[in-house]
Amino acid sequence: MDGRATRIDLFSLSSIQMRVFHLAWLGFFVCFFAWFAVAPLMPVIRGDLHLTKDQVANINIAAVCVTIFVRLLVGPLCDRYGARLTYTWLLALGALPVVAIGLSHTYGSFLFCRLCIGAVGASFVITQFHTTRMFAANVVGTANAATAGWGNAGGGVTQVLLPLPLAALVALGVSQSLSWRLAMIVPGILMLVVAVPYYRHAQDTPQGNLADLARRQVGTVPARKSAAESFLAAARDYRVWMLFTTYGACFGIELTIHSLAATYYVDRFSMDVKTAGLYAGSFGLLALFARALGGIISDRIAHTKGLDGRTALLFGLILMEGLGLMLFSRMDSAQGALIAMLSFGLFTHMACGATSSLTPSHRGRISHSEPG
Repeated sequence: MDGRATRIDLFSLSSIQMRVFHLAWLGFFVCFFAWFAVAPLMPVIRGDLHLTKDQVANINIAAVCVTIFVRLLVGPLCDRYGARLTYTWLLALGALPVVAIGLSHTYGSFLFCRLCIGAVGASFVITQFHTTRMFAANVVGTANAATAGWGNAGGGVTQVLLPLPLAALVALGVSQSLSWRLAMIVPGILMLVVAVPYYRHAQDTPQGNLADLARRQVGTVPARKSAAESFLAAARDYRVWMLFTTYGACFGIELTIHSLAATYYVDRFSMDVKTAGLYAGSFGLLALFARALGGIISDRIAHTKGLDGRTALLFGLILMEGLGLMLFSRMDSAQGALIAMLSFGLFTHMACGATSSLTPSHRGRISHSEPG
């Protein structure tokens, strides 16, 4: 299949497929780290900028909504210019508003920077696009779910780690106002650091970069479509909208928890920022294994049940996620809320992984009866 890998050699960097695998999840990790770096600091930022409840809600909505539009843009950019260049530019340019948000002193300027930071959420599209280009049908579900899951863990790590430099700076006598601003430099630098190896060591396909293949006319060079053609081709497929709905039901919930969990624990259970970050971070850290687990189970089921098996698994996971979320909303203690959050979070992340494994199956390469 055009050089796609048929196995995942997790501890090897000898093949371009595995180099891309590790660069893809690392790129997504730092993007997710930066995307939600504001969340654990929001209780402090809210007081510093004197934000109202409605303004905080607008900030959270802006951070999530803008990624929808940027994802629609980067997909065609991957088709036209390749994942390597698209990811490199997203990492480099996305770092600018992450650092610049520390210069905000008004609601308007903070909202604008948060809106721009939301664009780095489009890194998910590039991660999945790049991984799908590198791995064959028998392991693509596992590969997609693993890269996305490990990348998503950045949302949990940032909840746990970002309050630490804040607390350290405050302990050294730095004001809280300056401390949160300095803390936001960390994710921005990480994005710039990862952009360098992605540009130098990744390539668009197992055979080479799109531009090089076109010049040499080597192998199968994917046809380059305009952004409008790519979007219309996807929009005409009803299966795209089915997956759009199911992914919103799992990844949409995940984004909401990442954005609100720390503030929720501070407000509802009177926690300090550091403890709330640990509680909220535990949800994101589930992605280290749960999303990959969803993809692995989906691949295993597909060997015997085909595409119908993948679909049935996704249905069951989203059902359990919904039941767990209702239980979480009824918890009156911090410990009970944590247990309920981890319970529905497990199914949420697994549902995201199952969706990632199902998506390539709808692109015409795998039939209902074919394993994979």
